[in-house]
Amino acid sequence: MRLKIPKSVSSMIRQQRQWQKAVNRVVQQAGLGLGQEAAKPRAKPASAKPAPHLEEVTAFGSNPGHLRMLAYVPPGLKPGAALVVVLHGCQQTAEEFDRASEWSVLARKHGFALLYPEQRHSNNPNLCFNWFRPSAVAEDRGEIGSIRQMIDFLIETHDLSQTAVHVVGLSAGGAMAAALLSVYPERFRAGAIMAGLPFGAVRDAMGALAIMRQAPQKSPQEWAGLVRQASPETVNWPDISIWHGTADEVVDIGNGQALVSQWLGLNGLEDVAPQRSVFPGGERLSWRNARDDIKVEYAILDGFAHGFPISQKQESQPFMLAFPLSLAHLLVERWGLSPAGRKAA
Repeated sequence: MRLKIPKSVSSMIRQQRQWQKAVNRVVQQAGLGLGQEAAKPRAKPASAKPAPHLEEVTAFGSNPGHLRMLAYVPPGLKPGAALVVVLHGCQQTAEEFDRASEWSVLARKHGFALLYPEQRHSNNPNLCFNWFRPSAVAEDRGEIGSIRQMIDFLIETHDLSQTAVHVVGLSAGGAMAAALLSVYPERFRAGAIMAGLPFGAVRDAMGALAIMRQAPQKSPQEWAGLVRQASPETVNWPDISIWHGTADEVVDIGNGQALVSQWLGLNGLEDVAPQRSVFPGGERLSWRNARDDIKVEYAILDGFAHGFPISQKQESQPFMLAFPLSLAHLLVERWGLSPAGRKAA
């Protein structure tokens, strides 16, 4: 099975000697994951709930990737609670992402812990996670090693469930979420990737720029092989939800399709016909395994640009875009973190 990947805009680099200048210019503007266009911030509604404060943790490990660790653990959290790891996009901070997405409000309401790894300017001037560098996404090294240490620290310190860890990321954060799910699949129950990119596709910044503009075509097994190089012994993979907007002019929607191919190949579902459904603002394709569990889903958002879906009532931030549904609220239910979600599960 091959998913058709649409051709993107023609190459912006027409002469080899102009390549590096173009890379630097686009990196400066797009942050290797986020472009120039963003939602104009709206005034915060008077009725909006204030987000709980994220607290920084410094002594969580050797921190090989030199990331900041911010977390929110609701007061009185019960032992065995779930953990959600949230990875911001370029040109964003953890606090900004949290205010608009309301993840910490949801954590306080429903009783789960929250981890926000945050990039530093010293690692990437645009605050992008370095998902395209092999040294940043190798097991127990670089940025991915730091995030693994943060997860282990929170689980041990607050007696969280080791089998109820979830990860969600936007853009460069989505690509880093794909890396976490690929390198540490046994540590995650499920993940969600918004406007992200497949794991293992590039090895440097110039390759990252190229794939952002046009995703390469590979078979599901070729894409899956890139993940198996990192986790050759894995048989059971986390459930994955992939989201992409049809009007995304920063990360080619072919990357969403490539992610679908990658995870269909890993789960042996490349020849299984998807179930189709519609929701306000888009279409959903889902693939089920032999036990009738949804292992891979792909949500295509009609006319949606580059950003994270939030409801009209939530506080707007750059790259947090109004949509008929809130992705954070939906995932809380989908992952069984709310009473309604636990009842449905």
